[in-house]
Amino acid sequence: MDAKVADFSAVRTAMQRYVDQEIIAGVSWAVLRGRDVFDQQCVGFADREANMALRPDHIFRAFSNTKLVTTIAIMLLVEEGRIGLDDPVEKFLPQLGNRKVLKEGAASLADVEPAKGSITIRQLLTHTAGLSYGIFDPGTVLFKGYNEAKVLNPLTPLTDMIDGLGELPLSYHPGASWEYSVATDVLGRVVEVASGKPLDAFFKARIFEPLGMVDTGFWVPEAQQGRLVAYYRGADVLDPMKPGLWRIDDLPYPQAYRRPFPRLSGGGGLVSTLPDMLALVRSLLPGEERLLKPDTIQAMMTNQLPAGQTIRFVMLGPIPGKGFGLGGAVTYQPGPFDPANSTGEFQWGGVAGTHLWICPQANTAGVLMAQRQMGFWNPFFFEFKRLAYQAVGA
Repeated sequence: MDAKVADFSAVRTAMQRYVDQEIIAGVSWAVLRGRDVFDQQCVGFADREANMALRPDHIFRAFSNTKLVTTIAIMLLVEEGRIGLDDPVEKFLPQLGNRKVLKEGAASLADVEPAKGSITIRQLLTHTAGLSYGIFDPGTVLFKGYNEAKVLNPLTPLTDMIDGLGELPLSYHPGASWEYSVATDVLGRVVEVASGKPLDAFFKARIFEPLGMVDTGFWVPEAQQGRLVAYYRGADVLDPMKPGLWRIDDLPYPQAYRRPFPRLSGGGGLVSTLPDMLALVRSLLPGEERLLKPDTIQAMMTNQLPAGQTIRFVMLGPIPGKGFGLGGAVTYQPGPFDPANSTGEFQWGGVAGTHLWICPQANTAGVLMAQRQMGFWNPFFFEFKRLAYQAVGA
């Protein structure tokens, strides 16, 4: 199908409906067939209150799409022989060696047993290290421990976060399960130790500058802050389709993303634009702009979880048909909400609605950008991808 005749009217109509219903303020996207951009559009607002239309150059909080950048950084160091995928993490971060694991049904952080093995770099990349986020399981022993140690506090420097994790038990034995976690923040510190450079400096020199990602970083310079889109939450976190948006620009703390975070979060700290994220996606597609070797990229996009194990979230339960590669989910069997032929798709998103995907089998890839808290896996995202796949003839 020629990009000039591909019909994305159904995509635009659907996304405009979500804007009109006050489910999202605005959304921008780019969809590729091979390396060609089949469609690139913006719908809605960068700032509803100021009636500012969304443009391709607006800056978004990437949140967990930061994880792909950190993964690429790790894999660059793997290719150089500075890191091995099966290296124990204590090779780089000694305070994370000699782990303890919470016993089943533990009533306190002291109710532990020795871990059966060390955490490996591969397990950190696949969220099978036994770490947690401590936010999806409120009321649990580990939830309380993570919060008291300020593991998730963006004002806690990365080195202090690692020290805090060193004093806490794991939620399960390394490799035994899957749990979304602070593992990628840990990997950010591994990048610093293995490379001898601060994380932001490594990102800039090895990823952003080679790819021309001029607007991606850990905060927005003052001269560009007018391009940072407003951040919203929905009316009801348990009902994503309830109309209503409330502005929350000061989360996770006042002036967030307008001044440097004390922590350089490899798991969720970057801001970026649609063109920059598109450049990142293209770097994983066949072509001259690749940062990594083809075999490395293939490994990233291959499910690393053992047979019978899937990704799962406390609030959603197991996600059938979804495994995990190195730094992103892998679809090995499309579910009822997935595009019908998305087998082999490598993807991940941020909590505010940014999303990247690559599907070699369907020869399509794309970037979706929004800024609505709990926007990842919101209904608008599923509808967008189904319609986008249809429009490119995937």
